[in-house]
Amino acid sequence: MGNALYTAHAHVAGGRSGRGRTSDGQLDLTLRQPAELGGDGEGVNPEQLFAIGYAACFGTTLDLVGRRAHLTASDAGIDASVSLWPSGGGFTLGVELRISLPSVTTEQAVDLVRTAHRICPYSNATHGNVDVALVVNGTRL
Repeated sequence: MGNALYTAHAHVAGGRSGRGRTSDGQLDLTLRQPAELGGDGEGVNPEQLFAIGYAACFGTTLDLVGRRAHLTASDAGIDASVSLWPSGGGFTLGVELRISLPSVTTEQAVDLVRTAHRICPYSNATHGNVDVALVVNGTRL
């Protein structure tokens, strides 16, 4: 695959009812099942972490795409929802990104989001594996 620009390292012990930490110690979390899945909900769960990671990555990608188009996208707000669905005896994920781009027209926002969705690493990782719904300035794509 070549030389990576960056590699994150994390360790988890105990799965969804354990502890997770990054190698640099910046993130050290108690992991717990959400109450909706029978847990006590007294910690962070993988879907929450995925939602934050996807939203942060997508926001950075939007900013890059906006700068390339000479448009402001650095003020984007992204609300990410990650859902866990039963599927054939297992589970699957679903994602919705609700994106607000206040400094551009809705047409410009839609173009920026479509471009960002093509190049965002999280979007590429989920492509063909996870249903991702995009809502931009109130418009569902």
